[in-house]
Amino acid sequence: MEGINKNRLFLASCLALITTAMTFAIRARLETVFGPEGVGLTLEQIGYAFAPAFFGFTIAMIIGGPLVDLLGIKKITWMAFITHAVGIVLTLMADSMTSLFIATLFVGIGNGFVEAALNPLVASMYPDQKTKMLNRFHVWFPGGIVIGALLGWLIMDVLGLSWQIMVSTLFIPLVIYGVLFFGQNMPVTERVQLGISNKQMFASVLKPLFLFMVFCMFLTAASELGTTQRIESLLKESVTAPLLVLAFINGIMALGRLFAGQVVHKLKPAGMLLYSAIFTFIGLWLLTITSGGMTFVAAAVFAIGVTFFWPTMLGFVAEYLPETGALGLSIMGGAGMFSVSIVLPIMGRLMDDANAGEALRTMSILPAILIAAFLGLNVYMKNRSKASTV
Repeated sequence: MEGINKNRLFLASCLALITTAMTFAIRARLETVFGPEGVGLTLEQIGYAFAPAFFGFTIAMIIGGPLVDLLGIKKITWMAFITHAVGIVLTLMADSMTSLFIATLFVGIGNGFVEAALNPLVASMYPDQKTKMLNRFHVWFPGGIVIGALLGWLIMDVLGLSWQIMVSTLFIPLVIYGVLFFGQNMPVTERVQLGISNKQMFASVLKPLFLFMVFCMFLTAASELGTTQRIESLLKESVTAPLLVLAFINGIMALGRLFAGQVVHKLKPAGMLLYSAIFTFIGLWLLTITSGGMTFVAAAVFAIGVTFFWPTMLGFVAEYLPETGALGLSIMGGAGMFSVSIVLPIMGRLMDDANAGEALRTMSILPAILIAAFLGLNVYMKNRSKASTV
């Protein structure tokens, strides 16, 4: 790729994803700031105020997906930068459910444009290592959550500083990724490289295999992000510092994604997804019955489960359904985030009416369904492989 600095673009992409991920950790810490003991919102109201982080993400991905091919990766990347900046400023000014809702919407849209632009960028730069490099790129989602969680804990719980200082730390990776992307040439998307028409692309997202993966994305994303986004309330009776559990979970996820190449080679994407669903189910159940130090053991099992969900779902589509292009990746990411926007208020109501254990038990239904779904996927892919060699 002549005139394209892949290393600089990949580093900038990782920093953009760190910005995205830090918003998740910082938002989790803001739950107690705006909750019953702070501003006075109920946990259900918090769920509605935080929901735009996910459906805003979905809107940006559904819009950004087709536009990446039309306008180019660079323009969508700058749209991400601008909406990120606006969202961070509005979060600093938030003082009610409505203002928090609007701020979260802009942050969510920024996060969505990051994924809409940069998943196709990584896939285009590394066409022979898609699943491996998408996993390596997505190291920085859990990595960024670790950074955000530790900063939140240090700034608010250890140093006793204001939540506004915690939110302001988001400007650091934002400015750096803006500088790194500035003036850089970017490749066209893989679909454009392959010469696949819009008609072929839109037809391909109606294929049964793609629709099945979209359904599974609803459940994988809700299992992972629904749980981690509400960890402050879910685990406040089990451990003294839930943000440290969040950092622990995402530290394991970052390490796992860093070495995803060897796992992909051995298990193939469908096998990775099946094992992920099994560990996620066990981890969620363990979280309902543990407290204190044992919570970290349960969290480790859960982390092993959710580590490969998001990037492997994207990698599967990029590898086996490349004709879906940037639109396919955007629909997948958008479906995942939309599912979380539905789950958050439901979890809030369960926690308001009952307890955190009930919410976790309800969430464990999702990976249970996925175990059956991914068993079927493994059988299908093995039969497809056999048929292609005949």
